[in-house]
Order: sequence, then structure tokens, then C-alpha cells
Amino acid sequence: MNDTTYRPVQQFALITLRTVIGWHFLYEAYYKIWSPAWGPAGTPLVRWTSAGYLKGASGPLAGLFQRMVNGGWTPWMDRTVKICLLLIGLSLILGLFTRIGAWGALCFLSLFYLLYVPLTGVPQPGSEGTYLIVNKTLIEAVAVGILIAFDTGAIAGLDLLLRGRKLRHLQLEEASLSAPASVVSQVNRDRVHS
Repeated sequence: MNDTTYRPVQQFALITLRTVIGWHFLYEAYYKIWSPAWGPAGTPLVRWTSAGYLKGASGPLAGLFQRMVNGGWTPWMDRTVKICLLLIGLSLILGLFTRIGAWGALCFLSLFYLLYVPLTGVPQPGSEGTYLIVNKTLIEAVAVGILIAFDTGAIAGLDLLLRGRKLRHLQLEEASLSAPASVVSQVNRDRVHS
């Protein structure tokens, strides 16, 4: 349980951060799952696959993932990415299993970063901005680390509701253990009739 009380503006900032990161993951899943779609000119778009992204990788994990692509693992990796992005996005937006969702997000962002560590410091084709070591992926990973550190599931979301139910259940059990037998039987009768 979180013993620290945050001011409302701090709570709002943390939940907003969690929600926009969740939206980013959820929309990435949406695009990858429901692609192919139709372009503005009415032509079909090609189905999403991670193969091109992985083949172009140059970071420390590039060789491993390129061998996986060459070994025929692409369909499995594509399905895994889609499902994980969807689950992480829903987790962070709904505040359900928030720590697990945040750790999943951190793992994914770390993989993406280690596939494309920006070391050139010059503009790259297909990339917005110019990066040297720090890029948007690393910044988002640091933001997810903040979500983990502050346990935003204890501030708002379905985790908070579930914790409240569990706490009430434990309080009822504790009360029944410390109360005389006649009071316990009355509480049980009241529960049955309500």
C-alpha cells in the first residue's frame, strides 16, 4: 500500500503520464492488428510486419533479432508484439495490473532502444529529429520508470478499486475473528439476507 499522500496536481500528472503512455501502446497495437487498411487514395496498405524494422536495426540486439527474422520467427514475433502492445496499453489506461503493464512497457521500450541506439548524432532517413544517445524511446522508458516508482495503480484505476475491495474483505475477516461468536453469526445472517 502506498503510504505517501500526493497532492492532487501530482496525482493528476502521474495518471496523465500513465494514460498517454498507455494510449501510445494501445494505438500502436490497433494499427498493427487492424492493418492492412486503405490509404487516402483508396489503395490497400500492406500488412504490418516487424521484419523491415528488425532488418534495419543497428544496435546491440540487432544481430539476434536479424537471425530470428532469417530463421522464420517473424510471424511469431509479429503476433507477440501486437498482443503485448494491446495488453500493456489496456493495463496502463485502465490502471489494471499497472505494475505488470509498466514493467512490460519498460521491457519493450528497452528492446526497441537497444535495437536502434542513436549514436550518429545526425539526422537519419525516416526519423524525425536528430538524436545522440537520448531519443524519444529512451525518454518514454524513463517516464515508465517513474510510473513504476510511484505505483500509479494505487492512485487511480481498477487496481485501486480492487485493493479497496480486498481491504474491506480483510477488515471483515479481521472483525469476525475478534468478535464474539454471536456477533459473527449475526453478521453472516445479515450478509445472506442482503
